[in-house]
Amino acid sequence: MLIPKRVKRRKQHRGSMKGNAHKGNFIAYGEYGLVAEEPARIKSNQIEAARIAMTRFIKRGGQVWIDIFPHKPITRHPAEARMGSGKGGVEYWVAVVKPGRVMFEMAGVPEDVAREAMRLAAHKLPIKCKFIKKEVAEAPAANTSEGGEG
Repeated sequence: MLIPKRVKRRKQHRGSMKGNAHKGNFIAYGEYGLVAEEPARIKSNQIEAARIAMTRFIKRGGQVWIDIFPHKPITRHPAEARMGSGKGGVEYWVAVVKPGRVMFEMAGVPEDVAREAMRLAAHKLPIKCKFIKKEVAEAPAANTSEGGEG
């Protein structure tokens, strides 16, 4: 499972997940992507389960990129502990995902295979997701008019 090697501070505030993603909202590496449509905290084991589902379906062909990382620690008090005595210990790590965030990318496989692999991965995640393809920006053709100047 994914966890940070070292952190500056062990515990964090909860924070908010309002608004859309400003970072990571485009396909950077692959041809296809899986985009979040809802805000959520995605646990490290859910990210790992989605990765395994994708790589098994494409039979380790092509490439898969994971564009999210669980940087945020979630703390819990033990069961039947009394109130007070500070904040609980770190229980697990999550990635905070906002709508529009590209979570996984894939390349080197046909579109129908990528679409099915991403669908299987989306079932492992606690949010609604959509499949997208990379838009290739076409350069405007220079002087496409027939005939010469004159």
